[in-house]
Amino acid sequence: MSAIPLEALPIDELRQRSSTKWRRYPADVLPLFVAETDFALAPAISRALVRAVERGDTGYTPPEPGIRDAFVGFAQRRYGWSVEPAGVRWTCDVIMGVVELLRVVTKPGDRVIVTPPVYPPFYDTVVEAGAVVEKVPLLHGDAGWPLDLPGIEAALAAGARCVLLCNPHNPTGTVHSQASLAALADLAEAFGAAVISDEIHAPLVQSTVTFTPFLKASAAAARVGYIVTSASKAFNTAGLKCALMVASDPATIGVVQALPAEVEWRTGLFGAMAAVASFSPESDEWLDSLLARLDENARLLADLLAEHVPEAKYEIPDAGFLAWVDLSALGWGVNPAERILHEARVALNAGPDFGEQGSGHVRINFGCSPDVLRDAIERIGVMTRS
Repeated sequence: MSAIPLEALPIDELRQRSSTKWRRYPADVLPLFVAETDFALAPAISRALVRAVERGDTGYTPPEPGIRDAFVGFAQRRYGWSVEPAGVRWTCDVIMGVVELLRVVTKPGDRVIVTPPVYPPFYDTVVEAGAVVEKVPLLHGDAGWPLDLPGIEAALAAGARCVLLCNPHNPTGTVHSQASLAALADLAEAFGAAVISDEIHAPLVQSTVTFTPFLKASAAAARVGYIVTSASKAFNTAGLKCALMVASDPATIGVVQALPAEVEWRTGLFGAMAAVASFSPESDEWLDSLLARLDENARLLADLLAEHVPEAKYEIPDAGFLAWVDLSALGWGVNPAERILHEARVALNAGPDFGEQGSGHVRINFGCSPDVLRDAIERIGVMTRS
């Protein structure tokens, strides 16, 4: 039996939220930019947080908040992946986890490969860790957005020491194949480099797509890799602050275990509670309903663009609620999001923020109601006819 698509909250109720999505712009703007979604929390999360508030449970995160066991169970159920419990630790958020790992696996001045167009904080993260960004863009063609393995090999051969992977990829929604990930692992091992895989969007992979956690891709991947992930994107709990760092090999597990205790102390107590509730079997039905809604919205967006903005180029993503849309044919310049905000009162992410490959592109958050999505694209469509 297929899941019933989750319904978004009414927009009047959403406008009472105090998060970035609903406070950055005036009330006449439809916010489809930052990666927050418009749904009520999974009931298990709400219950955990309400109980905590009622009993004043707002102190420090304990040494064993239950995150490890919850994630191990989730990974087994959802990905068929047997996680080594000793290799799991937690911290404030994914980017902080990436920075801490980069500081261990690179030296100041080392080059770190990123694969644009990619999540904008990746660039600053590498710099924060004292390293240097080496760009090897994704390829693009009939096969979607695969990794440029020859380009990555050349960069590693020239001395790059780490690959900062995004899988599923943000903003394209690409889920890299097991074969591609295994090939990447072989290259990294051959050149003595590490791979850090940001898998925050992994819980949002559609059921028709096979997702392979990087550490599960091959024995070499387990030896060279680290995963940083969180429940925060799928379950909309970014403000609660909790992410996980995962390793599989004895050597990499040793690296994760050797991180300072302060790295775990940064985890929010409510974030830990929410993560345990998110990863529990109790939240699986909610997540399946969310995935059903996102699948419908991704296809609705394709239909809406075809009807109202036929010049747009858009490929339905493998995962997530973010759409990477090429508006170059409209002639709206390098950053069409700026014009769309001004004329249509729709806030989208600016393509150039993701790298030079984002020129003429926008990122659209479709983690909303069909009505909001329809209104947004119709507004943009009016611009094309004016």
